[in-house]
Formats: sequence, C-alpha cells, structure tokens
Amino acid sequence: MAARTARATRATWECTECGWRAAKWVGRCGECQAWGTVTEAGAEPAARATAATPPRSPARPIDEVEIALVATRPSGVGELDRVLGGGLVPGAVVLMAGEPGVGKSTLLLDVAGRMARSGTRVLYITGEESAAQVRLRAQRIGAVHPDLMLAAESDLGTVLGHVEAVDPGLLILDSIQTIASQSVEGAAGGVAQVREVAAGVIGAAKERHLPVVLVGHVTKDGGIAGPRVLEHLVDVVCQFEGDRHSRLRMVRAIKNRYGPTDEVGCFDLSDSGIVGLADPSGLFLSERATGEPGTCVTITLDGARPMPIEIQALVASSATPHPRRATSGVDSARVSMTLAVLESRLRLGLSASDVYVSTIGGARAQEPSGDVAVALALASAHRRAPLKPGLIAVGEVSLTGQLRPITGLERRLGEASRLGFTQAVVPASAQGGLRAPAGMTVHYAPDLRTAWELASEPVAELLGSSSG
Repeated sequence: MAARTARATRATWECTECGWRAAKWVGRCGECQAWGTVTEAGAEPAARATAATPPRSPARPIDEVEIALVATRPSGVGELDRVLGGGLVPGAVVLMAGEPGVGKSTLLLDVAGRMARSGTRVLYITGEESAAQVRLRAQRIGAVHPDLMLAAESDLGTVLGHVEAVDPGLLILDSIQTIASQSVEGAAGGVAQVREVAAGVIGAAKERHLPVVLVGHVTKDGGIAGPRVLEHLVDVVCQFEGDRHSRLRMVRAIKNRYGPTDEVGCFDLSDSGIVGLADPSGLFLSERATGEPGTCVTITLDGARPMPIEIQALVASSATPHPRRATSGVDSARVSMTLAVLESRLRLGLSASDVYVSTIGGARAQEPSGDVAVALALASAHRRAPLKPGLIAVGEVSLTGQLRPITGLERRLGEASRLGFTQAVVPASAQGGLRAPAGMTVHYAPDLRTAWELASEPVAELLGSSSG
C-alpha cells in the first residue's frame, strides 16, 4: 500500500552551529548551548506518515546475515590500522578531523598511494587545493601511482559522477566542508550543506560497499565543525592531534563501530612525508646521561597504549618577589599541587625559587600517574641529586603525600622493561598482586618521602634535613 502523508506548513528555527531545530525561537541552543545562534530556517511542510511502503528486502534471522562484507582491508599504514581496528571496512565512512596544517591531507595521500600500489583503485577528491598542488605533495612523499585518480571538485553531483565513472575501491574527500549540493541553498560548509553532502556520500558508500574517508575541519574550540549529526552518521570519527612545533602527530578514535576507541596511532611528520611510529620512545626520551639531576621517566597510558615520557625539572633562585612557575606538556594545576605537597609535607623550600617543568618531544603527561615522576624530578633538581640510573616512577600523589594506586601497572612496567629500565618506584598498595617483569627491581613506596629515599642516589641527604 502506498504511503500517505498529511502535510501542513510550519515555521522552524535552526541553530547555525550544530543544526538543532526547534518549533519556536529560543535564545540558547538546546544541543550545543550556544547563545544567539538560533535563526529562522523558513517554512517547511510538516509530514506525518500514515502508512509504510513494503520493504525492499525482508528481515532475516541475525545468524543468516552475511558478515564477509565487513571484513577489514589494511590501509598500508600500520598505525592507522591500529586505530581503525584492523583497517578500512567496505562501506564504512571515516571522518578524519584536525587543525589546519596538522598533516591530515599528507597522511591520507600516503594511504592513497600505498593502497594504489597494492592494486586498489583510489579516487582522491580535493576541494581545497588544485590538482597540481596535490600532485606536488604526492611526488614529494612518493605517492604517485597510475591507480591513484585525482580530481578537484566542489559539487556533490560531480563527485558522485566521478565515483560512477572511476568505480574506486577507496574514496577520499578532502574536505567535506568544501563540497556543496545544488539542491540545498547556502554556501559550502553550512549546516544544511554539510548534512546534505554527508547524506549523499554515505548513501553511495553503503550502496557500493565503498570505504570512504572524509576530511573535516575543526572549530576554534577544537570540536569538529558542522552539525553534530555528522558525527552520528559516519561510522568512525578520528581526531588528528599534534603541536605544530613538534614532529609528533597522534591519531585517536573518538567513535568506532568496527573496533576499539582506546587505541592511539603515533606518527612522525617531516619534510619528506609522514611515517608511522610503532615505537615512539625515541621522540619521548632524550639521550639519558647518568647522574643528571632534575629528570625522571614515567609511563602513561594513552587509551590502551603505554607511552614513555621523560619529565625534566629546573629549580633556580628567583630574582623577583613573585617566583615564576612555567610548565610545558604537563598539567599546570597538578604541578602546583605537587609543589604544595613538597613544601608542606616534606619541608622542601621551593616558595622562593623559579620552577620549570617540561616534557621531551612534545609529549603530554596529563594523567595523574605522572605525579610521582614530577615530584621526584623537582626534588632531584632542588637537591642537585640525581636519581638512580634505569629508574621509572609511576603513581598518583595525594595532598597528604601518600601514593595512590593506578590502573594498568603491569602493562606500564612491561613497556618500561622492554625499553631497558631496570628499576621502578610504584605505590605500596600494588605489593602482593603485581607480577614484575623479569630483570626489573620494583620498589614499593607508601608515600612521597619513601619514594625519594628509594629513587635517589645515596650520596645526597634525605628530604627534610633542610628547608632550602
């Protein structure tokens, strides 16, 4: 029976930031909570379905559904496959978002070149650059191949026409905010345009079992630009991160229908292209010199991946009435709390000194498990006393000076042992249930004072013997 609908006309109001709709005007968006972004979207027919059309395919028992169509296909870049859950899935739509210049286009062009060399025809649509500019980048990173098809387009209908003509095994659209549909009013990148382009591309991907990678812009707050419905429509949302002053780039999955969201991919971006880092410790750790005070290594967990991070601290006498506190790569609030604990609980005189705390290689130690390493690095720098060679420290420091337990301790120690560390300072609460790696001596410390006694070289006096 044909579908019948009852139609009326009503005015709608739409948020220009996220696309949220309301029947009347409100001052604040109910979805993204932005003020003054709800504008009238005009009148539209309100339809109410009264009957359903017959389904094109009947429902089947779940055990009869074919799963071969969702088998992963390696992209040729191991670190990206790690994040995606094994590779690209036919019919899956991946949204890759990141700040301008972080390396999104370079990474995807490298993926396109590798898949073309493996025998897969790839269609790369660029809406931001000319075809010649993309060709120059491809030549620089070694991604030129006859099976890599390139087109510079900004119209959705033309893009879908290219897909019909080329019949690719992978489609890369760079970027979705530069493509517009003639059936929708407004400039490219608007809420309605992004929604329409995403729907058209996703429909083609599902119909042709074609894996698609969409490049997305981000707002000044770091969120993905466009309507929030875009993140709901796609299958995978990846965030490309990195400091423009560092070579380190990281890709993490915010949403993944085909794999985990706790994996992180590490890349090294250079003039010759972007390379996956299966072992990024070379970027995070300096050439460790024995007997150098003010340094301590910790192992953090970024998702499910253990990451070694070297903490460096410098304590110097201040020439001003208000000593300076500067941090890079660590949480400044946690460093301030650690300084307060060292000052109050261990009587370490730091109130009249300038304090600088930094990480190596652009790494970020935002996890509380790095508190002990920060505290030991500060104490080592203040006392001019080096820590024991081959030592790492992991644990959270409470305001009472106690060491609190952390998760994934065995995984952290296993990574440290693989990197050649032979000693570790951990919270005493882990004693009894921890399986230490072979060849590693584990020191259990109930508080920060004990941790310093276990970690420092015996040539220095213990904390508390002097206030300055």
